[in-house]
Amino acid sequence: MVLGGTGKTGRRVVERLTARGLPVRVGSRSGKPPFDWENQRTWGPALRDVTSVYVVYYPDLAFPGAVETVHSFVSRAVESGVRRLVLLSGRGEEEARLSERTVQESGVEWTIVRTSWFSQNFTEDYLLEPVLSGEIALPAKDVAEPFVDADDIADVAVAALTEDGHAGELYELTGPRLLTFADAAAEISKATGREIHYVPISVEEYVAGAVEHGIPAEYAVQLAKLFTTVLDGRNAHLSDGVQRALGREPRDFGDYARDAAATGVWNG
Repeated sequence: MVLGGTGKTGRRVVERLTARGLPVRVGSRSGKPPFDWENQRTWGPALRDVTSVYVVYYPDLAFPGAVETVHSFVSRAVESGVRRLVLLSGRGEEEARLSERTVQESGVEWTIVRTSWFSQNFTEDYLLEPVLSGEIALPAKDVAEPFVDADDIADVAVAALTEDGHAGELYELTGPRLLTFADAAAEISKATGREIHYVPISVEEYVAGAVEHGIPAEYAVQLAKLFTTVLDGRNAHLSDGVQRALGREPRDFGDYARDAAATGVWNG
């Protein structure tokens, strides 16, 4: 079962498992049977006959209540017969470490996939609209981030779910170089031939703008918290998780930007 099976990494994991001819259950509210993190009554039917789970918590492991919910789910999963857990975790998120520990102490095979900022946030999430507008305004200052490609994450998750040799491993995944958000904007500008600017703003300005665009205030505040904690320089270094898990180099942000631009997603 792939939780978050319609999301950025989950969708890619489902596609790869399906291509291998493996039986896959999409764990989402629209799945059959449905899975809802907020409704534990959906967990039992969704876990029936499942032996491996890609665990993706929505909205984020750093959000309030995540630790308790993940603990409850892992207990239910093990009781139902799950024998392998692969957890998508957040790099630099102290709260996420508690969920990691729950998986590590579950008594079954486990792999932790700890990731930095997704490159695909600029095409498949809340940063797409700012790119289209030509201005990416975030409370990220000039801190460097090792943007990681969602395809690399999916490849590592699939390997951990289907192959031997990954049990008990903690893979920290990053791209091959550090970029500030200004650098990322410059890469997108180069790929699209359009001027895309990064504008540093305060946390208060970010929350107000997010709420104005329809994001619930509580969610906006938690997102801002992630910016002020995770983007404080703690992740400004590279890791070798992709190399250790897959035996190859991670995908560069520049390659991602060129491929994304070629699809027309940034044409507006």
